[in-house]
Amino acid sequence: MKPGELDALVGGYHGDPFSVLGPHQDEDGWIIRALLPQAASASVRLPDDSTIPMERVHDTGVYAARMKEDPGAYRIHIEQQRGGSVELEDPYRFAPLLSSFDLHLHAEGTNYQSWHSMGAHMTEVDGIPGVRFAVWAPNAEMVSVAGDFNQWDTARHPMRRRDSGIWELFIPKIGEGEVYKYFVRSRIYGVSGLKCDPYGFASEKPPKQASIVWNLERYQWSDQQWMDQRSRTQWLERPISVYELHLESWMRNPDGEPLSYRELAAHLIPYVKRMGFTHLELMPIAEHPYSGSWGYQVVGYFAPTARFGNPDDFRYFVDQCHQNGIAIIVDWVPAHFPKDAHGLARFDGTACYEHDDPRMGEHKDWGTLIFNFGRNEVRNFLISNALFWLKEYHIDGLRVDAVASMLYLDYSREAGEWIPNKYGGRENLEAIDFLRKFNEEAHTVPGAVTIAEESTSYAGVSHPVYSGGLGFTMKWNMGWMHDMFAYFKSDPVYRRFNHNHITFSLLYAFTENFVLPISHDEVVHGKGSLIGKMPGDEWQRFANVRVFLAYMFAHPGKKLLFMGCELGQYEEWNWQSQIRWDLLQYPLHRGLSDFLRELNFLYQNEPSLYEVDYHWQGFEWIDFRDVDNSVISFIRRAKNHENFLVVVCNFTPVVRYNYNVGVPAGGVYQEVMNSDWQHFGGSGVCNSGDLRTNSGKVQGRDNFISLTLPPLSVTIYRRVG
Repeated sequence: MKPGELDALVGGYHGDPFSVLGPHQDEDGWIIRALLPQAASASVRLPDDSTIPMERVHDTGVYAARMKEDPGAYRIHIEQQRGGSVELEDPYRFAPLLSSFDLHLHAEGTNYQSWHSMGAHMTEVDGIPGVRFAVWAPNAEMVSVAGDFNQWDTARHPMRRRDSGIWELFIPKIGEGEVYKYFVRSRIYGVSGLKCDPYGFASEKPPKQASIVWNLERYQWSDQQWMDQRSRTQWLERPISVYELHLESWMRNPDGEPLSYRELAAHLIPYVKRMGFTHLELMPIAEHPYSGSWGYQVVGYFAPTARFGNPDDFRYFVDQCHQNGIAIIVDWVPAHFPKDAHGLARFDGTACYEHDDPRMGEHKDWGTLIFNFGRNEVRNFLISNALFWLKEYHIDGLRVDAVASMLYLDYSREAGEWIPNKYGGRENLEAIDFLRKFNEEAHTVPGAVTIAEESTSYAGVSHPVYSGGLGFTMKWNMGWMHDMFAYFKSDPVYRRFNHNHITFSLLYAFTENFVLPISHDEVVHGKGSLIGKMPGDEWQRFANVRVFLAYMFAHPGKKLLFMGCELGQYEEWNWQSQIRWDLLQYPLHRGLSDFLRELNFLYQNEPSLYEVDYHWQGFEWIDFRDVDNSVISFIRRAKNHENFLVVVCNFTPVVRYNYNVGVPAGGVYQEVMNSDWQHFGGSGVCNSGDLRTNSGKVQGRDNFISLTLPPLSVTIYRRVG
């Protein structure tokens, strides 16, 4: 050894502990060194059960023993300072476990299942069970593993540095449930601290922060039938009605505590089935330190939050959803991450995961850091994380948060606060390349979908990568949502002057594969709840919500509704309490819930409402020019064009008698949905019985039906003969 090496080792700044600790051969034979600060004395027990005393060679507890022959698979016997004895396997006698190929793929950024090599894995080496740890910290001077198993002594288990900045260590005789962190000391800035495992598969329940060793192989799935069916499903031609929720505030126990994953399986799944939703979208469930971030400031990208149970409990929840025919979409946050000291920020004292320059690396609006999408290891980390949720947790889709902030370098920045790309433009070329690669890899998982929350007019978000698009399956239609709210907030007497808001979306409805979202962002921060946005007295407000929802379900595009909207609660969403379940005792609120349930089942049972969402062949205007009466009418068609529905919307609280609507074919029509039906809380104006067509030119068609349009209503008609 060189002078000072033992001091560096016990001081926690030796960058190559395997050059000191463990067995080493020299001209005098073999020497074994071990760092044992807990020992009063120690000896080496050889495979033949003989022992060789160890000498204390450093005051802080470094012991050494010499022998002539190769010690083989030795153990270390310790008489402990606090009394008693223990026999340990020496971590520093084991060879490296990660292959050179693993290291190469990680540095290249193409190991898209890197969770199999990184993080903490229970394994067996030479018949000895233990845990293999691996972490990327390229500019660290030293990295060690600290946890309950070594009394959080950051000097006890320094790791081996491998190529490409990965550190690894096999610690024998520890296993599942061990709580740990990495102690990382930077070689550049001299900073050090305890960090959670970026690939940690489980975490302590916040506000605790440490990672937990977890066995990913134990859970036995029972959803194979669902997974097989999913792989054959063309989701763009299927009904998708998404119930978005925040697990912590959907429903709470009587003591105010949120439901666990298993309690959610017992209560949420029957509710969603009863209400007729096809999908659940969970706001981020990856581990996050502060509930008030709603999960969008992630620290543990590979760990389901411990707030509601352990990873197997979450698997059980997903499994039960699938067995009940419900798909699971999870919000995924690759755009940014928080500055919490135990997280990814300046992981090895330098900008590992983020940009060093704040003009590229910081979201000042959100107080977060932006991933460096141009770095191989970062792309590897994020794409692996996406595939991890899709494969290990059988998640059916990822809704990618804040895509607009990824696409543009000047997002929410003033002049001089951002750096143009190499062509002088504002597009983030590295982020665009990352999103395309992410979508290519995500779509290798059979039946998985990706959805972009993208609020700009960036072209081709849901177009295939091979045609120049970003490759998402679908995109949220934020323009439709803003126009709808602008229209419905206005008093019906003024809606004639805003008629374009209700029709404009059909000019671009088929340029992307759109989802029509009424998300959590629209019912918080002073924006008002869904019913709170509506004008008029109580009756008109509920009627407006029913009209809003019915038009949404008849409009081309998949559907998404945030929890609580179905209850008609006036309060904005509050993440600190449950939604207003008590409102269901009141007739108008119960009627709204019943209306949405029937609307969902009508939607699922009518192919014309979902089969051709993304082409003009599925939609046809009857009349959008009746501005004075604020009435529109249109046709929705299935792939079989003989299967169609006629939709008529009256956006004013005026009953319109003998209103003629041109229809595609003569025969008999029946009213199959009316948002003004009395059991929904409406006035009960309807068109009951058979409606026979009349001959004559109306709205350019040879046949028409004469209707009574209920006040503030959407009515839907099916041809029955």
